[in-house]
Amino acid sequence: MTYEQTNHILFSPIFVNYLLILLIQYRLDFIVSECQSISMKTQEMPYFALAPVAILLAVLLSGCSFFISSATLEMADNLSQTILNSNDLETVEAGAPAYLLMLDSMLERNPEDEPLLRTAANIYTAYADVFVQNGDRAKKMTDKSLDYALRAVCVHDSSFCSIRSINFKDFKHQISQCRPKDVPALFTLGSSWAAWIRSHRDDWNAVAEIARVEAVMQRVVEIDEFYQGGAAHVYLGILASFLPPALGGRLDVGRQHFERALEISGQKNLMIKVLYANQYARMAYDRDLHDRLLHEVIEAEPNVPGYVLSNTLAQQKAQELLDSADEYF
Repeated sequence: MTYEQTNHILFSPIFVNYLLILLIQYRLDFIVSECQSISMKTQEMPYFALAPVAILLAVLLSGCSFFISSATLEMADNLSQTILNSNDLETVEAGAPAYLLMLDSMLERNPEDEPLLRTAANIYTAYADVFVQNGDRAKKMTDKSLDYALRAVCVHDSSFCSIRSINFKDFKHQISQCRPKDVPALFTLGSSWAAWIRSHRDDWNAVAEIARVEAVMQRVVEIDEFYQGGAAHVYLGILASFLPPALGGRLDVGRQHFERALEISGQKNLMIKVLYANQYARMAYDRDLHDRLLHEVIEAEPNVPGYVLSNTLAQQKAQELLDSADEYF
């Protein structure tokens, strides 16, 4: 496999932008439960830095008691919708670092809080893949996201504490034992691991771990294919389509995963079609499918509640792919 092929696996700029969906789909309910837990342990009020409104509409100006108020509960509940329905990617980019620091601070106090570990892993993963261009910085952020994900699965089930170091046969057996209750931790591990591999793609030992990511996402699909709007199908579609059939690519399998992801999402998530066109249609050299998918994206109404931000980005990427189609095909 060449270096260029490796980059194509699940490392295209369009795919990593898809991970933004993971960032904006995670609700902040954990903040409320976390603060309630802290308030039971101490009367001291912790203070955090102000987070810009696009990322954190509420701020711990008066400690965790601020989050426990009914007004703040409503604000926390509305935060994810505010981000999902924003069409201003730059504001999200500018505001996210303050939120990341707040997560780190919470984990300093509660290092074995599984929901908080998973949320931190998911947010670090999405932010690094979508916004961070500097390679060294991306490595640092994905090192942290994978560490959080591995800690989360270890807290969730102690039998997973050595999941990364065991041989692949034992790894697959361990993953096969997962049940519905394990899906959130399992999916977080897979997505964080994929981002870590991307940022360390100059290390062939890291690239060799792709098979583990595929095993994780396959198990997620087997248990609950609807989790995160069918996101595991998108990963599997890309993994099956990144090579031509002559080199082991499974294009038919890839297409099935993309089609299923569209079905699960109700075709509301336009980014799936962009990835379908970029990863599958281009590899299959199917210009008709490629152009049809992208024109559908551009002509679609992006202002679908819950998908405005990702759909706006999808339309930008769709136009870029159409503009380069003559040269590619």
